Amino acid sequence: MGTTQLESVPEPKYWHLKTVLSEALDSEFTVGEILPNERDLAARFGVARATLRQALEQLELEGRLQRRRGVGTTVAPPRMGVAVGPGQRAWPGMPGDDWQPADCAFAVPPAAVAAALETGREEAVHTVRSTRTTRGQAVAAELLYVPQASVPELSAIDAPSGPARARAVLRELQRLEPEGHDSAVELGSARADDAKELDRLPGAPVLVVTTRYLAGGRTAALSVATYRADTCRLTFGDSGSVRIEDGPERRAS
Repeated sequence: MGTTQLESVPEPKYWHLKTVLSEALDSEFTVGEILPNERDLAARFGVARATLRQALEQLELEGRLQRRRGVGTTVAPPRMGVAVGPGQRAWPGMPGDDWQPADCAFAVPPAAVAAALETGREEAVHTVRSTRTTRGQAVAAELLYVPQASVPELSAIDAPSGPARARAVLRELQRLEPEGHDSAVELGSARADDAKELDRLPGAPVLVVTTRYLAGGRTAALSVATYRADTCRLTFGDSGSVRIEDGPERRAS
């Protein structure tokens, strides 16, 4: 593998390098193949390692590369489509839902979640943790926040903890008459707990889908789902429409 010097171009050097690297991925590497180390790549293209890292991070964000613990940087397979939207579920846990509940805790949520649920800042809520697997690979992790008012008949005796408790919360939630839901998507970074579940490095790019479930004229539950940005291509709703809004947004995380 020879040395390739980058031409002088008006665009940022890392962006031009990203294009050159992308072409190399198509012509020289196969899916799953491990890339040479940063020192060798930087020498090949005649750039500083900081510039190389910027280009690699951009390619990872675009789903061309994957960083794997104990392996290194590999060529990623094509993104898989993951449907998100009204056609998927009226309530979490309904038949056909692709999420698998793993655990449930009863604790005070982050301030942004409390604000969205309109609960007191120190009021504990049920937090159901679920995972979503596609083709045998974990592609998303979800935290579903459910206030006590939405599941007033829940019995701690019947389901004290773990997956059984999570399923009990979901069953009680489904007793409510749904009035619809809305979702927002943004780019984020994997937190330590999500990174572990999704086999990613902390700080890796992820897609965060925040969904408000409405019932009784209020927010009955709030979902914060973290999807692997390197493997997922999200599709939305029955119509596929996407609304873009300006102005500051509150993020539940």
